[in-house]
Amino acid sequence: MAMERKKKASAESSMLLLVVAAILIAVNALSYFMYYRKDTTKAERYTLSEGSARLLRSMKGNMKVDAYVTKGLPKLDAFVRDLRDLLQQYKDASKGKFDYTIIEAKDEEQKKKAKEAGLQEVQFGEGSDTEDKAEFAKGYMGLVLNYGAERETIPVLSPDNNVGLEFWITNKIREVRDKGDGIKHKIGLLTGNDEIKLSAPDLLPANTGQKPTLQGLITRYWPFYQIVDVDLKNGEADVDESLDGIIITQPGKDISEKELRRIDAFVMKGKSLAVVASAVNVKPSDASMTGTLSTRGLEKLLEGYGIEMRKDALLEFGRPFRVPMQSYGGLQIMRFPPVLDVHDDFRFTGDEQLLDTSFAPFFRVPQIGFPFASSLVLHREKQPDVAPDKFKVVARTTPKTMQETGDTVDLRPLRQWRPKGAFNQFPIAVSIEGKLKSAFAGSDKMGVEAPTESTNTARVLVISSSQFFANPFARAGNGPEMGGQMGMMMQGMGGDETLQAIAGSYAQQIVTNVILVTKNTLDWVTGDVDLLAASAKILQEPSLAYGDVSKPNFDDMTEEQLKRADDTMKKERKKTQYWVESTLIVGLPVLFGLLGVVLWRRRISARENYQLA
Repeated sequence: MAMERKKKASAESSMLLLVVAAILIAVNALSYFMYYRKDTTKAERYTLSEGSARLLRSMKGNMKVDAYVTKGLPKLDAFVRDLRDLLQQYKDASKGKFDYTIIEAKDEEQKKKAKEAGLQEVQFGEGSDTEDKAEFAKGYMGLVLNYGAERETIPVLSPDNNVGLEFWITNKIREVRDKGDGIKHKIGLLTGNDEIKLSAPDLLPANTGQKPTLQGLITRYWPFYQIVDVDLKNGEADVDESLDGIIITQPGKDISEKELRRIDAFVMKGKSLAVVASAVNVKPSDASMTGTLSTRGLEKLLEGYGIEMRKDALLEFGRPFRVPMQSYGGLQIMRFPPVLDVHDDFRFTGDEQLLDTSFAPFFRVPQIGFPFASSLVLHREKQPDVAPDKFKVVARTTPKTMQETGDTVDLRPLRQWRPKGAFNQFPIAVSIEGKLKSAFAGSDKMGVEAPTESTNTARVLVISSSQFFANPFARAGNGPEMGGQMGMMMQGMGGDETLQAIAGSYAQQIVTNVILVTKNTLDWVTGDVDLLAASAKILQEPSLAYGDVSKPNFDDMTEEQLKRADDTMKKERKKTQYWVESTLIVGLPVLFGLLGVVLWRRRISARENYQLA
């Protein structure tokens, strides 16, 4: 009798397993024809943003995208699947204005078309966690966007990182739409107070013979942005309402309060303001690099918004800008604490985060130079109606930073930099967005009418770096500009040779990212709601914190020690990621399997011990 019960229980268990297996096979087969997924992330990370959908529907014509892809490796196949799903969401949301084709360029004709379109052939690799080997595949992974007579490309998409993929594609769609539909975005640049100009040839040292400018690069590569000079004539002129926003660069003399009131009135109309300036003033072609500390009146405007700019110069001893210099003792690494070399370092989180690379102007820029910075202090009580996550610090120094105060500061690069005073961590870039209160509410209007609160959502960005848009060593080391034929003959001559040599290293390490941040800042200033909606999904995603990975202390660390510390950090992070992945992939299924076996054995045992009354 007991033997029969065992056979019956075994038959039932086998039948149950066969039924479950059949159900799983059927579900998988149906999923091939009936695909559905539910996005449960708070930021709707796997759902197309409404901003992207609005952008597509706003197009006057139709857009066709050719997605050139490479398959054959697990990560490539997974990325292509995600890319196809995203492009399908674009198509579904466009109301017939967007279509795409997936092209796996295998034959020579397809490869030729991809290359002619501007895509880059890349070799992709993937290692094995269990075996000492790696697999490689060579091909294309990029997009070609066609809109009327316009054609643009995203030359390479990285299968290793699909975070922000929608932001990149939506940004490019916006560029192509603006070109095709003739849309221009006007951005004001404050003038009249000896401000640093985007048209100044300060990106490269003069001895290279090249004179690129940020304004020239904008005109060439992003012609849909129109930079307009704004001279408020000591406050007698108003700001043009047709401007999307206004940028204030480092002024060379005080800005009058009436001019600041004009700017505040502009912001109160729901406009954008970006202040890229600090209290550290250094004259051009001044090889002594003597800094004068003055906020030039900007503090009156910024404090009203709840952002205090202090009259100091920050010296970064944790991560200063470093450059190899040849000396009598051989090659040495020289450090320049007045130039802050800010990195995205995951070891610093929350209120210690160094660089918020999810913030639109700094998006995916892992390293940014902040020359001649001053500290910022937030006074949130000045803007009580602004949500905490909309009033935030987006860049900080390391904890190994000190302040230097007084009227002047010696910023010469080739001097002995010895820390004096207490170290601390300081905010150097702040963003605020919402219904802002006027910076001058409740005081004499001085003839400038402005509401006490912005009529629409307004935004203010402060990057507290006086030469953020320049190469500080080129600006100080290049000779004075001379126009006409004499300037052409003297090109590359004059100036300080040592500073120009340092300027070359600065250009290699920092300037490319300065150009990227400039473009992103223009996107931010225009306040494009569609682009911001696409990037908002990234802004809301919290960073993963690694509690077991220690932070660097930067105590007199050489370049070699910093590199070793970073390598150790990467190994520790990889180890942590390995155990997390192993636990999620193997541990949980094994746990459920063991639980099932235990319950199954208990059931069999209960049947064996069951006796009829």
